[in-house]
Amino acid sequence: MAAENTSADVTSAASPSAASPSAAAGGHVRPEIDVPALTEVLDGEYARIRDLVRTNLVTYASVLEEAEELGVEAFRERVRELVVEMAATGQTGMGFPREYGGGGDIGASIAAFETLAFGDLSVLVKVGVQFGLFGGAILHLGTERHHAAYLPDLVTGKLMGCFAMTETGHGSNVQALGTVARYDPAAREFVITTPDDQARKDYIGNAARHAELAVVFAQLEVAGKSEGVHAFVVPVRVGGEAAPGVRIEDDGRKMGLNGVDNGRIHFDGVRVPREALLNRFADVTPDGVYESSIDNPHRRFFTMLGTLVQGRVCVGGAGVNVAKVALAIATKYADRRRQFEAASDTEEQLLLDYGLHQRRLLPLIARTYALHFAQDVVRTQLHEVFSATEDDAPARRRLEARAAGTKALGTWHATRVVQECREACGGAGYLTVNRFAALKADSDIFTTFEGDNHVLLQLVAKGLLTHYASEFEDLDQLGMVRYVTGLAVETVIEKASVHKLLERVRDLLPGGDDWDQEAGLLDSEYQLAMLRYREEHMLAGLARRLKRGIDRKRNPGVVFSQVQDHVIALAHAHVERLVLEAFTDKVKAQPEGGNKVALGLLCDLFALSTIEADRAWFMEHGRLTVQRSKAISREVNSLCRKVRPLAVDLVDAWGVPAQMLRAPDLVG
Repeated sequence: MAAENTSADVTSAASPSAASPSAAAGGHVRPEIDVPALTEVLDGEYARIRDLVRTNLVTYASVLEEAEELGVEAFRERVRELVVEMAATGQTGMGFPREYGGGGDIGASIAAFETLAFGDLSVLVKVGVQFGLFGGAILHLGTERHHAAYLPDLVTGKLMGCFAMTETGHGSNVQALGTVARYDPAAREFVITTPDDQARKDYIGNAARHAELAVVFAQLEVAGKSEGVHAFVVPVRVGGEAAPGVRIEDDGRKMGLNGVDNGRIHFDGVRVPREALLNRFADVTPDGVYESSIDNPHRRFFTMLGTLVQGRVCVGGAGVNVAKVALAIATKYADRRRQFEAASDTEEQLLLDYGLHQRRLLPLIARTYALHFAQDVVRTQLHEVFSATEDDAPARRRLEARAAGTKALGTWHATRVVQECREACGGAGYLTVNRFAALKADSDIFTTFEGDNHVLLQLVAKGLLTHYASEFEDLDQLGMVRYVTGLAVETVIEKASVHKLLERVRDLLPGGDDWDQEAGLLDSEYQLAMLRYREEHMLAGLARRLKRGIDRKRNPGVVFSQVQDHVIALAHAHVERLVLEAFTDKVKAQPEGGNKVALGLLCDLFALSTIEADRAWFMEHGRLTVQRSKAISREVNSLCRKVRPLAVDLVDAWGVPAQMLRAPDLVG
């Protein structure tokens, strides 16, 4: 257990959700945390694979020093070696079918990747490129002929590959890629060409040194007609040298992740056999006839991309675990570092006993727990969708939107947490040995790859506005605007299935129309109702703005551009509501005891600090009085005081191996 709090007041009234069987009347009794049991809750059904990854992280802990000591080329080789060695333990192949050497468990593969984020992030990203992107594309876009040819060696790391989607001039806009694949019926081959520098494949992990094959996304042309973006397996190296017609350049040093060999690839009339097309959703006959089981080209495109959603789920979870490492270091440091005589004339006070320091770190711990449980939900959804014997299109669309939203919030959270924790550790936090330099440099790109976060949140909002309608894949940005403005605003709200809030709240809470003034701040229904109200109000407001713009005969693209701030705000509000629901559900499911009480305190802290952070919106829209806003801030401070003596146990429960903290001056 953490040291007893020497200065903070922990006698304020307990919340209903944090009530303890042994609580004194009107007081708060500190709950006893069973750290191993809480770790079991967090690890969930994937405890075995997470422990395997932790063991491997400890075995190869020297990579943290090697990242600083080796030159770029030597470190790239070291990372490749570690990826192959880890593959031999089975941790990286969990998502592939057993018949090809995998573990046959997609959920386990996500859990393994999340846990690997406790360690060096170049290793993490190299694993993600090789097994998630390259391997995932062959698995999900290819058919038996591709699986048999590539998966056995791919799973072991013997065959290294890359995922060549992004181009210098085309990042998030995949439909506009410039690389072309023309079918030559006489030779029964595809000819892959990079028409200009804007179409070169760029920032491609594994490309600069190690990839032998690339999954190349290109505009397919058959008989002079464009059939849209498709994926092809293309050799990029033969015997260690660039393949004929392939030119590879090194992207060079980056802000971080310099153990990953990012590069640029140009194709000059590279010929590959007809069978190189990953043909799960479309094929070309030997004579040059294009065939697809999905007639609509937009739906076909989004269906293909939808199979690759696993990468976003992985990156979001990795971001949450990066935050855990930073918070574990900063919290342990604050629990042992003393500064200024604040509560004693003879001894300086612990940093974590200062109210401001609690405010800096403890709400971030609460949000990390919340995002962890939200990640559990999206991981389970992905496992169910990809393990189903039949395609469930609505479930797939909901998964894509939820994965986009949790990835955005999880990676933004990581960036914020690493910075705050570095500052909270003062000058010592600036030393390279204490990991913050690596965490900051290596995780910063998480907000960009697997989709720019702002673009991803627009996908979330699109799903809300159209209720993941059957037309979802067909609607580009302008089509979505036209679709929404063709409905009554009330229909948009109804279709979005956001809770029928006011009716529901009147049944649950006292006060009628004044429910938000009367309900207890620590009532989970009040907390959820506030976030649901914000989401519903933003959704209605956005629909009205879109409709008003179209009614005035304005260009749909201009209309959408001018409301993009509302689009992002809506998506952010929606995902925060999902995160709180996931946390609340997890707390309710726990058996009575100290761990449930502790999680209840964290859930309250997350909910109220979230409302507090957006208090301007709630006050502008009449949902928060000045007095109640002040009461929320007082309650957040009180919750911080209650969580403070639990803080070290709470970060220990994450199970970050001590060797991964690697901060002797900070954590002891």
